[in-house]
Amino acid sequence: MKPEDAKKIITTAIDREVESYTFYHGIADKVKAPALKSLFAELAGEEKKHREFLQGMLTKDISKMKFDPSHDYKVADVLPSPPLSVEMKPIEGIVVAIKKELEAMQMYSQMANLAKDTETQFLFSQLANMERGHKARLEDLYTNMAFPEVW
Repeated sequence: MKPEDAKKIITTAIDREVESYTFYHGIADKVKAPALKSLFAELAGEEKKHREFLQGMLTKDISKMKFDPSHDYKVADVLPSPPLSVEMKPIEGIVVAIKKELEAMQMYSQMANLAKDTETQFLFSQLANMERGHKARLEDLYTNMAFPEVW
């Protein structure tokens, strides 16, 4: 992969982190339940940290990141998801958020798998694991909202 391609991927990842931050922050301001307000504020803060981390990667020499040059990364093949909006119904917003976290997790996992140096593998693996944690938390919330059980 050429350094400019890696830079485009990281820039796209930054844009997605900003979009997620904006969504989570907006929802945190909108919801009334303290537990939800806290969860979404925390997720917003973590997405902000991811953005800062990725921006830091852009300040480094990207040419030192080594990826398999023969692999088709299909960056242009990814269809964009609908934009996040705080006007969605809560359950719809959670579904979209889960999908966004899944996309981010898969993208970072793919980058880690394709990296040829251990530092780059580790960095992208860390990001994938963080997104996996976000997804799991949101899935728990979705399950509780979509399938409330009365015992």
